[in-house]
Amino acid sequence: MTGVTIALSKGRIFEETAPLLEAAGIVAADDPERSRKLILETNRPDVRLIIVRATDVPTYVEHGAADLGIAGKDVVDEHGGAGLYQPLDLNIARCRMMVAVREGYDYAQKVTQGARLRVATKYVRTAREHFAAKGVHVDLIKLYGSMELAPLVGLADAIVDLVSSGRTLAANQLVAVEEIASVSSRLIVNQAALKLKRARLQPILASFARAVAQSGGVSVA
Repeated sequence: MTGVTIALSKGRIFEETAPLLEAAGIVAADDPERSRKLILETNRPDVRLIIVRATDVPTYVEHGAADLGIAGKDVVDEHGGAGLYQPLDLNIARCRMMVAVREGYDYAQKVTQGARLRVATKYVRTAREHFAAKGVHVDLIKLYGSMELAPLVGLADAIVDLVSSGRTLAANQLVAVEEIASVSSRLIVNQAALKLKRARLQPILASFARAVAQSGGVSVA
């Protein structure tokens, strides 16, 4: 296909991306929350959207199955960012990557003493790099969901996960003890497509940049 393919995930990112797409003159023909279609046509014959799992967005863009994608910084960092150009922080879907432990656990003392920690997370690369920079030895346990359960049943001493409101932590007697990074969604671009389809992509990128600037966002190019 000579047109433009944009990879998105359902849920919050799609909802908050819709106004940016509209600013670029792109409107999906179907609602991804109601449609079972994985490829969505738009009002523009040269642009289509593909709906993929959030963690897969960088992979589709890296390998050229999508020209553009929108993914959280957490996902891009965990992927490694190989072959991706990241021109914009879209300033949407904001949250924080945090270390959390059960209430009463003396995290500061454990880290100071250099004790070996068991850490449950699906963000293995991020957790490994964070604790390595602190000189803390960790045994990483990869989980795909219900992170908060791990410290409560003795599977792990701490978790590394995204935190938005903090209500889920509080409901499970956990507390956030350290912020690793502020997270928001990024526009990512296939580097080859940027060269081969520049005439098609540049107006879309410019429209996104204007919309982000108007909303107070910041470019990271």
